[in-house]
Amino acid sequence: MTTDELDRSLRQLRLGGMADTLSLRSQQARAENLGPLDFISLLVHDELQRRRDRLVERRVKAAGFRDHKTLDTFDWKFNAVDRALIFELATCRFIDQHEDVLLLGNAGVGKSHLAQAIGMTAIHAGFRAMYREAHILFEEMLLANATGERAEAITTFSEIPLLIVDDLGMRRLPGNAAEDLLEIVMRRYERASTILTSNRPLDDWPKLFGDTPAVAAFLDRLMHHSHLAEIRGKSYRLHEHSLAARNRKAKASA
Repeated sequence: MTTDELDRSLRQLRLGGMADTLSLRSQQARAENLGPLDFISLLVHDELQRRRDRLVERRVKAAGFRDHKTLDTFDWKFNAVDRALIFELATCRFIDQHEDVLLLGNAGVGKSHLAQAIGMTAIHAGFRAMYREAHILFEEMLLANATGERAEAITTFSEIPLLIVDDLGMRRLPGNAAEDLLEIVMRRYERASTILTSNRPLDDWPKLFGDTPAVAAFLDRLMHHSHLAEIRGKSYRLHEHSLAARNRKAKASA
C-alpha cells in the first residue's frame, strides 16, 4: 500500500489525525530508526490529540461565551483580586464537588472575564459548560414559557455541569425571573455547579427580584456550598477608554 493509499484509507476510517501527520511521522520514524510499535504509538497519539482538540472546539462553541477570555490575559495588578481563590477555582475541583461561585463587584472590574476564563479551563478539563448573560437567560425562559417549552428549557439549564450566569442586575428583570432562577438553582443544587456574577451586593437581591419568598430560597441554596469573591476597584473599560482618548489626542497634536 502506498502512502497516498494509506492516507485515503485512514480518512475513510475517520482517522484524520493519523492521516494529517502520516508523512511527518514517517520521516521521523526513518530519521530516528523507530520500531513499528513506536511509530504506531505516535500516530495514535496524534489521532487522540486531534479528537481532544475538536471536542474542546465544539464545547467552546456550544458554551456560547461572549468573549474568549483566559486567566493568562487577566490584569491581576489593576484591581485587588483573591488570586489564590481564582486559581483554586481554575482547578475545577468545585465542579467535581458540585459547589457554586459568586463573583460580585461594581461594573467593569473583571467579573465576566474571570467567569468566562474559569469556564474555559473547565472545558479543557473535560467538563461541558454553558454561558448566558442573565437577561438572555430570562428572555429564553420567557420564550419557553410562551411556547410551552418551559420543561425542556429548565432541563437544559439544569443538567449542564457548569452554568455561568453573567451580569445579574445589570438590567431590569422580568416578573418571573426569581421563580425561574429558583427552579434552575434548586435542580442544580448539589448536582451541578453555577457561577453567578453581579454588580449588586447580596443585600440588594430581594429588592432586585421583587422581594419574593423565592429569593431567600435560592440564596440559601447558592450560599450553602459556594465560593464568594468580591472585587472592588476601577473599571477596565473606563480605563481603556481613557487610554484610547489620550492616544487620539496625542496623535492629533503630533
